[in-house]
Amino acid sequence: MLKKVPKATLKSLMKKKANIRIGTAADAMVELNVLLFLHSLAEEARTKAFEEKSATIKAHHVKAVSKKLLKQARG
Repeated sequence: MLKKVPKATLKSLMKKKANIRIGTAADAMVELNVLLFLHSLAEEARTKAFEEKSATIKAHHVKAVSKKLLKQARG
């Protein structure tokens, strides 16, 4: 399981953009968004591994899928 990022570290990273207001639950929303992204990345990598008839998810499966998911997340 992934370790949680300390709230103080997360808030300091978000405050580097001084012109953006940060709400009270912004750190929780960022953490949930990251978990959602990692879940979808794992699902897509599993699908890619299954297409290539591989029993395990390897690094090249994740790399192949990550470019597509990052484009979807930004757009």
